[in-house]
Order: sequence, then structure tokens, then C-alpha cells
Amino acid sequence: MTTTSAAGTAPDGSAVPAAPPPFDPELAAALTVIAESIPRVFTLEMLPALRGANSIMQAPTNEELSLGGAFEITERQVPGPAGAPDITLLIGRPSGATTPTAALYDIHGGGMIVGDNRTGLLPMLEWARELRAAVVSVEYRLAPETPHPGPVEDCYAGLVWTAAHADELGIDPGRIVVAGGSAGGGLAAAVALLARDRGGPALAAQLLLCPMLDDRNDTPSAVQMAGLGVWDRASNEVGWTALLGAARGGPDVSPYAAPARATDLSGLPPAFIDVGSAETFRDEAVAYASRIWQAGGVAELHVWPGGFHGFELMAPQAAVSRAAAAAPLNWLHRVLAD
Repeated sequence: MTTTSAAGTAPDGSAVPAAPPPFDPELAAALTVIAESIPRVFTLEMLPALRGANSIMQAPTNEELSLGGAFEITERQVPGPAGAPDITLLIGRPSGATTPTAALYDIHGGGMIVGDNRTGLLPMLEWARELRAAVVSVEYRLAPETPHPGPVEDCYAGLVWTAAHADELGIDPGRIVVAGGSAGGGLAAAVALLARDRGGPALAAQLLLCPMLDDRNDTPSAVQMAGLGVWDRASNEVGWTALLGAARGGPDVSPYAAPARATDLSGLPPAFIDVGSAETFRDEAVAYASRIWQAGGVAELHVWPGGFHGFELMAPQAAVSRAAAAAPLNWLHRVLAD
């Protein structure tokens, strides 16, 4: 008797991953609906529509971001990297706060090619409301118009400005957490590396949600999930190629572009890393957490069974989504405890 579910060996001797893990039943049902509005494969030709006024990623208004008055929402133009344009920070300050608060420094997702500093911000604000923390969300230049190092340097410049103006913003500079999901998770990891290597702001922690870490796009999970779920291997290649061009997958990619390339993960702030078991980024996220531990660091890793990329945002009512939304908040309570 033979089976098609076991891993095998390709003619060149490389391992062939087994059949993909199943999606959680609730999430599988949601995927059927999601597939009607989200393209299976993202391409650069789609960018005008994806970034346009009728995009499926509608930006929340300041009123919506205020969460019924829980936050005072402002925007600031601040200096970007040397020789580059200014950047915009969207700042949510807890209404009525009279003492310095912790802050979540948010970096949005979007595969390096779409999104803005309002994208995916509402869940971050929900956590911040519970924590009585501020949120600072950075607007970084997108690929392919701005390749590496532009996006990560924008994010780092915004962090440096935020830490330097902590008193003005009512933020405790010792309790800043760099946070992001997907591409934003990869950029958050890169910003943590930059802060360490440049002697920059001393971060309290890094919150990396389904992070986009490895430009090589060749892990077993990337191969397993090709053509399945959300943001599969083909879309991932588009995003990384937009950022890195012909250098993608080659020997000379900077760890500040693709943090999985870092050879030294010591001396980093405590990390929260999560990922779905049924998504492209599973194995690179697990490997990143493992390498932090191997370097003597602190990381909390969650692999959500049957989760596709971004499941907790796209199918928030599923049981696994509710668990995935609660875990980062519990961790933040611990790392930001006075």
C-alpha cells in the first residue's frame, strides 16, 4: 500500500514536503468566502487597483481609530532617513493619560508593496486600549518604487524619532515594543536588528505576527502551501522581488532586508512570534524563534493549527482566531508590567 501524504525525495536528492496540513474547519469555510475578494496570486500589475480608492483594504478613519474616544489620534511629519523624504507617523495617545505610557510602534503589513500606516491598526489599538498604551504607526515607502533599504530605513527613522521625543509624546522610552504583521513583522524584526547594531533605542520587546522573514522562499512550508491559502509562494516571490530585484534569493541579501539572513540573533529584545501551521511563513518563523533561543535569547512561539496567513484578521470569529488574538495581549501584559 502506498500513500501520497509522506514526504519523499526529488530526482536531485532534495526533500519533497508531504501533503500540506489541513486548514482548521472554521477557517476553511471562511477561505471559500475570502477567495471571492482576494486574488489568489498578487502581481505588480494589480498594484494600482490594490492601492486605489476602491481597494479591498479600506483605511479606517480617525474616528474609527479613536475607538469611541479611547484615543486621541494625530499625525506628525518627522524626518526620514538622511537624504530621504520626511515620513508620517500616526499617533494614538490614550485619552486623559497623565503619566508616561508604554507604546506599540506599529509597522503595517502588505507584502512590502501595499498598505499604509492605518492598515491593520485597529487590532493593535484594541490591545493598546487594554494596556493603556500609546500606538505609533509609521508610513514607510513601498516597493517596487522604493526598494531596500528605503522601507526599513523609514521604519527605523520613525522609531528613533519616537524614542527621542518620548517626553513630548507622553511615552515611557523604556517600554517601547516594535510590532508588525506579515511584511510589517519582517520589518519589525529588521528594526530590532538595526537598533541593536546601531546602538539605537533600547526596545522592550518585539511582536512579530506571521512575519515575512526569508527572501529565499524555499522552506518546506513555502513549497507545501504553494497555490493554497492567502499569500502563497508565488505572491511571496512578487513581494520579495519588488523589494530586492535580481538580488532576491542570492548570496548577498542583507539581514536588514530579510532577517532570516542574520547570522547573529543574540542581544535582541524578547520576541513574540506567531504563525499558522498552514501558511507559507510557518517554517521561517519557527526557525527564527529557534535561533533566538539558540543564541541565548527569549522568544515565545505560537503555531496556530490550521491557520492560513492573516486568519485572525480575516476570520476573527473562529475559535482559533480568538485564541490567536488573546495570546499577544497576554504576552504584552507580561513584558510591559511595571
